[in-house]
Amino acid sequence: MKWNKERLTSYAPQEMEMKWYEYWEKNGYFHQEPENEKEAFSIVMPPPNVTGQLHMGHALDNTLQDILIRFKRMQGYHTAWIPGTDHAGIATQVKVEQQLAKEGKTRYDIGREAFLERVWAWKQQYGDRIEQQIRRLGSSCDWRRKRFTMDETCAAAVREVFVSLYEKGLIYQGERITNWCPHCHTALSDIEVDHEEENGHLWYIKYPVVGEDAYIMIATTRPETIMGDMAVAVHPEDERLRTYIGKKVRIPFVDREVPVIGDTYVDRNFGTGAVKITPAHDPNDFEMGQRHQLPSLMIMNLDGTMNAEAGAAYAGMTREACRQAVVKELEAMGLLDHTEELRHAVGHCSRCHTTIEPFSTKQWFVKMKPLTAAALNAVTTGKTQFVPDRFAKIYNHWLENLHDWCISRQLWWGHQIPAWYCDDCGQTTVSREDVGTCAYCGSTHITRDPDVLDTWFSSALWPFSTQGWPKKTADIQKFFPTSVLVTGYDIIFFWVARMMFMTCEFMKDIPFKHVFIHGLVRDSLGRKMSKSLGNGIDPLGVCEEYGADALRFTLVTGNTPGNDMRFYMERVEANRNFANKIWNASKFVIMNLTEYDDAFVPEAADLTLADRWILTMLNETVQKVTRDLDRFELGEAADTVYNFIWNLYCDWYIELTKKRLYTSTDERNRRTAQFVLVHVLTRTLELLHPFMPFVTEHLWQHLPHTGESIMLAPWPQVQEQWQFTEDAAQMNVLMEAIKAVRNLRAEAKVPMGKRAPIMLKGGTAALTRLLQTYESYFHTLAFADTVTLLKETDGKPENAVVAVVPGVEIYLPLKDLIDVEKELARVQKEEAKIIKEIARLEGKLQNAGFLSKAPAEVIAKEKEKLATYQEKMTSLTQRLQELKNL
Repeated sequence: MKWNKERLTSYAPQEMEMKWYEYWEKNGYFHQEPENEKEAFSIVMPPPNVTGQLHMGHALDNTLQDILIRFKRMQGYHTAWIPGTDHAGIATQVKVEQQLAKEGKTRYDIGREAFLERVWAWKQQYGDRIEQQIRRLGSSCDWRRKRFTMDETCAAAVREVFVSLYEKGLIYQGERITNWCPHCHTALSDIEVDHEEENGHLWYIKYPVVGEDAYIMIATTRPETIMGDMAVAVHPEDERLRTYIGKKVRIPFVDREVPVIGDTYVDRNFGTGAVKITPAHDPNDFEMGQRHQLPSLMIMNLDGTMNAEAGAAYAGMTREACRQAVVKELEAMGLLDHTEELRHAVGHCSRCHTTIEPFSTKQWFVKMKPLTAAALNAVTTGKTQFVPDRFAKIYNHWLENLHDWCISRQLWWGHQIPAWYCDDCGQTTVSREDVGTCAYCGSTHITRDPDVLDTWFSSALWPFSTQGWPKKTADIQKFFPTSVLVTGYDIIFFWVARMMFMTCEFMKDIPFKHVFIHGLVRDSLGRKMSKSLGNGIDPLGVCEEYGADALRFTLVTGNTPGNDMRFYMERVEANRNFANKIWNASKFVIMNLTEYDDAFVPEAADLTLADRWILTMLNETVQKVTRDLDRFELGEAADTVYNFIWNLYCDWYIELTKKRLYTSTDERNRRTAQFVLVHVLTRTLELLHPFMPFVTEHLWQHLPHTGESIMLAPWPQVQEQWQFTEDAAQMNVLMEAIKAVRNLRAEAKVPMGKRAPIMLKGGTAALTRLLQTYESYFHTLAFADTVTLLKETDGKPENAVVAVVPGVEIYLPLKDLIDVEKELARVQKEEAKIIKEIARLEGKLQNAGFLSKAPAEVIAKEKEKLATYQEKMTSLTQRLQELKNL
């Protein structure tokens, strides 16, 4: 039996947390080599950007994963939590380009090779920063298995997948609409576009009908794209406009005649019901153009300026300048009917904040339809389960309605596309290895495609590329498929679904058995944390002030799967107090282990009622926490441990052991108390360890234990020899009676240190015997001076307030305890104050002006206040009646 017998000082998390993390990592406790005899439990960490700074979303995500991996490690599973980072194509390239800009250079000035050397150097200098921040949280990742989306292992997987899909005809080049950043000069994925509400305008413009003295009025937010219009569309069932279908209208400025088409995509309730169709500059228009075989005309350059196709008058203008010029000209031509102000969402590049432009450009695409069937089937059949299961509908909807995936990016940092173009025969060679000659004509005049792959392409392979695929490694045989993916609902589309269809295609299996979805961490007002609002909270700062344990416990308690949570610093402080409570309880136990015999195990007959109760409650807690963790109800599990430690072990059991430890002359009784205190505390620390790893390790080491670390200790099991259900029920009766006494004292404002007589009446002979046997509990826990047991025929004592719990009546005589007249005056004064406040709130909530103007959350808070005051009023009325009866 080991234990560190050094004296515990005050709780100081900053001093001990890094110490224990270094101890765990140095001793290799996070790493396990593949062994066949143990069941595996594995997780791949959603890779944060290598440019990243730890934020609350990361902290939540990593805390949930760490809880699961620590739980399963203690249960004896063969665990692997594989960490890693993502190369973050655009984000990282922007960082290095900003460095170059300070030197007065661009990437084109130094060339691709030198630029990539600069990026790798930047990655070496700054790229491991977020890994250190993840360590600060206590994340027990297997850092020996660390991966990077551009390391050699992942690069081999990316090359194999690209070439394989190309050979199957599932990767192709084509012209399609993509999100384009005119500043970064690249296509963007949807997740790289931030849609922000902006003030704009809706311009109503007349398009003359060819051959008639009439016009169709369209409404548009983008008059600068008029020169690229190829049709006007109306809904075929719109009675106002369907007669124009098949006719032509003339586009202003370019004098182009285009058809009026009917398409059910048109929203009859937007604008005039007629919309301009610009296939090269709008994704919906592009799709409509495909359906109606319309031509596509680019009227902008890749930097967002207007090109020659826009007309000589506008060529070279920025989009904004062109818009103003076009509106002015339309007004002069008499074609601008009117303008309306509009609040609408506009897409911006998430990196440089430039307004994105939908462009039709030549890109590489993955055909999605052939890949989605297996991914849909995996969820439909339950092989992969979403937690909560409602997110399966979102997943299915996206896969059932997706378009082909644009995977090429016009960047230099990333996985360069393994395609070479022949200058002589024009063919494209796609190869697993770098090539120097054309595969079709043997020419050496070949050029590699300069584009790189979308970052999501490499991260879509994460569940198997991290484990060494395409090699058949020992890790793949042991840890694949992974057990659970923990991630936020905001990337189900962009990442989860892509991992599913890529893994199903190449591994012929699911990537993970469960997808555990969590929500976002919002500020205390319910707002999303963002730089623009300035409401972000640095988790590292919280760790430094309150400790990582307090932060972790805050993030998991009150957190239900799939739902957003509000972050309150007050809760972090409360959870630091909880850690301090555990510390002080452990300190009390350790201080009372004089002459502790680690070989002593009590017989059942040695146990007091309190012993039997706390051991039984420990069994119930073990059972519930284990069940909730298995169900991914991590918040429920944390609450259960919290309530057991604070409300049962500390507030009740420890108090009942003090007399046995301090004054008992029965050595066996004292040793029994020591045994139960240590046994229950040790098992409880083990239950709490996945949630609060640092403080539990430190205290566990100071208690008698076996093993090197709490993180390797066996997970607590229900112990039938310590199950005393009937005794626990009896203890619960006593506790309810004691709590009733405490409440009566509090309501009567009896000072805590003042002992008071109490009278008890049991409803049955058995209850009366119970109350008599454990009268001492009332002296210890209810500050009883004397305890009088009343007979069933005894009436209510004079000048006493009463409380009733199941089977027991409790009386607290108030004579000599309080000044009745003074207390009556105080309660009446409080009553008058609350009556006034209730009247004010009721008047406010009946005011039509307030209800129509106030935000919903303000009204809800006022209603909540009213309900609280009404509840207080009920209690005061009852209290007044009791005082008047004295």
